[in-house]
Amino acid sequence: MRIQTNGAGDGAPGGELIALRGVVKAFQTTAGEFLALRGIDFIVGPGEFVAVIGKSGSGKSTLINMVAGIDHPTSGEVVVAGTAVHRLGEGPLATWRGQAVGIVFQFFQLLPTLTVVENVMLPMDFGDRWPMRERAPRALALLERVGLLQHADKLPSALSGGEQQRAAIARALANDPPIILADEPTGNLDSATADAVFDLFETLVEGGKTIVFVTHDGDLAARASRIIVLADGRIKEQRYRDDEPAAVAMSSVPR
Repeated sequence: MRIQTNGAGDGAPGGELIALRGVVKAFQTTAGEFLALRGIDFIVGPGEFVAVIGKSGSGKSTLINMVAGIDHPTSGEVVVAGTAVHRLGEGPLATWRGQAVGIVFQFFQLLPTLTVVENVMLPMDFGDRWPMRERAPRALALLERVGLLQHADKLPSALSGGEQQRAAIARALANDPPIILADEPTGNLDSATADAVFDLFETLVEGGKTIVFVTHDGDLAARASRIIVLADGRIKEQRYRDDEPAAVAMSSVPR
């Protein structure tokens, strides 16, 4: 296994789909300035499956938020899918996000008053990528892909946690974005359900999606093709899975 320190390598062959260069993120707190990210260089190529790990407060979620355009850097550049995200205003940013990235959250964030199929259709309404007549059939096809077609007309509260997360993944795929970002996507799931969610992630990567996910679970991180270790707002090292056993790959990952 290759191990690199103090950087995030040069991504996969075929170009840069995600590129953070010299990214610093400072937050103002009652105790003073807190640096969540300290000069991050992070590059991901098309079709990569990347895990971001580290202890609480290491900057994992802030890093994901930079890629998604949820947070803006204090300094540095964020270029995703050919767009300089750090330069976008709120309106263009929302439009770009709806087309370029799908986001999967730890707590699902499905709207409780909408049915499952309506939740999946929602990004299509905002993204304006699909004609109105195609949105419901597309949403149903995505639910079938994640094994939830039979639950399409139910409210999220009628689904188990694992089913809600699969619905959230279908929603993230609604506008066919090249990138899926997931922040602790299995944090509220039992191990068997978490494995099933990651089976779905692996299928998506095999189909050409690029996935970057944050996790505290070393076993799940070991299923990624590349592991980025954050500590104190810096990239401490990265590991490539290659063909080595997962147990070896994760032998020194902080939990």
